[in-house]
Amino acid sequence: MAPIPRSSASAATSTATQTLTNSQETRLLVRETLRISANLASSPSPQKLVVSEKESSSNYVVVEDEFVNSSLRVICREQINGRRWKYVAETDGSSGRFKKASLRSFSLETTPQDPFVEMMSFVRSYVVPEGFPDSVTPSYVPYMTWRALKHFFGGAMGVFTTQSLLSSVGVSRNTAASGAVAINWILKDGAGRVGKMLFARQGKKFDNDLKQLRFAGDLLMELGAGIELATAAVPHLFLPLACAANVAKNVAAVTSTSTRTPIYKAFAKGENIGDVTAKGECVGNIADLLGTGLSIIISKRNPSLVATFSLLSCGYVLSSYQEVKSVVLRTLNRTRFSVAVESFLKTGHVPSLQEGNLKENVFTLPWIKDKPILLGSRFKDAFQEPASYLALVPLFEKERYIVTYNPSKGNVCALLKDQAESDDVLKAAFHAHVLLHFIRSSSEQSSAKHAASESTKFLGHFSTQHPLPTTFDLDQIAESCKVVSASYGLFKRKAAEQGWMMSESLLNPGKARLY
Repeated sequence: MAPIPRSSASAATSTATQTLTNSQETRLLVRETLRISANLASSPSPQKLVVSEKESSSNYVVVEDEFVNSSLRVICREQINGRRWKYVAETDGSSGRFKKASLRSFSLETTPQDPFVEMMSFVRSYVVPEGFPDSVTPSYVPYMTWRALKHFFGGAMGVFTTQSLLSSVGVSRNTAASGAVAINWILKDGAGRVGKMLFARQGKKFDNDLKQLRFAGDLLMELGAGIELATAAVPHLFLPLACAANVAKNVAAVTSTSTRTPIYKAFAKGENIGDVTAKGECVGNIADLLGTGLSIIISKRNPSLVATFSLLSCGYVLSSYQEVKSVVLRTLNRTRFSVAVESFLKTGHVPSLQEGNLKENVFTLPWIKDKPILLGSRFKDAFQEPASYLALVPLFEKERYIVTYNPSKGNVCALLKDQAESDDVLKAAFHAHVLLHFIRSSSEQSSAKHAASESTKFLGHFSTQHPLPTTFDLDQIAESCKVVSASYGLFKRKAAEQGWMMSESLLNPGKARLY
């Protein structure tokens, strides 16, 4: 690679100026452009670069072999989506300056791109985030797979439920004015909006138990679809049935919308939550359209509505369950906290993010009050006798909480003092699980001692839950205090090593405080 002598460059410029005159200038420029395009298309490898000393030092313009005796100069090269391009511009022969509007581009690809590759690139731009798979977590693919299946079955069911609703309205139209039919339809939609507003007060539960609420919302969606289908059998009950169905489906819509962002946030790596959300919704819409198209084809053959709906419902519920189970969240809510503490007490290890989420029970509804542990409970729910409380006060004198067992209700209660902070609430929850573990272990041991006879052993095969003790045991609580003092810090450290994030707000403690 050698610089072009200034004398040679001046001679070439002078020759080009004398040659390109009036009518011939345009023809020569076109011919030169075609020759350069042909050379670029047929060139198997990059040409040797020859750089002008003057231009290299001032304008950073590269002159290639094929452009040595030409007025065109290479400006830059770029690569986009795997394809390479070269930008050139024409210079004025006399002054060496670039002509206005002379910039043009040439493709450096010797062969056209495969149409299948182009089509796949187009599809990927709509259904996966940029930088996939490095821009999302590994759980993104199974989640979106099951989400697409769920929307596919949902779109297919929508055709049959809408058909049933319209059929019911059509029957009603024979005995009622068209205005009454319109009013019925408006009342149906209005009832759904009211249900949506009332359910929105659940608020915080969407953050604490989003998996459970998401799955419960999908079950409500199925219930609403089933009620809509029933309107075809009893068209005279169209209004009450349609209102009930719309309330259920709108509540399900609130649940889906409220839990969507936290789930997508769990998949995003970096600041690409918007991209992940947009592509996820696109996948859902595509699957919905495919399901709708398939159901339209099936409906033309007049299949059994009950059999078709039952089959699609099974696919929808199964896909919804697998969709929720595939989500891997880093936060410890009550359910995942219980899984983590139980594993720690039994094995000494805190489960990984994948394992902890897999063991989470998504069938537990957050508003069910019958729970083995009450965090932030009231005094009257924890103690039946004042002597029990007074006996525990010295044990928890240095703590900002009190943990006890109520034998009459079978609950472990954690009462919080008014000075309790975030870590105190977490420690109280940990202590409550330790005490519950002790109580259940002692119950299992006592049950095993009483299983002496063959009949008792035979009946024991059918028992999965051992009865909890009906007496208050101060020694167990004292022993649990020693275990918590020695192991709570270790539990937090191991949980952090596994990537878990703990927050007292996700445990949803009660508002009662002792002072």
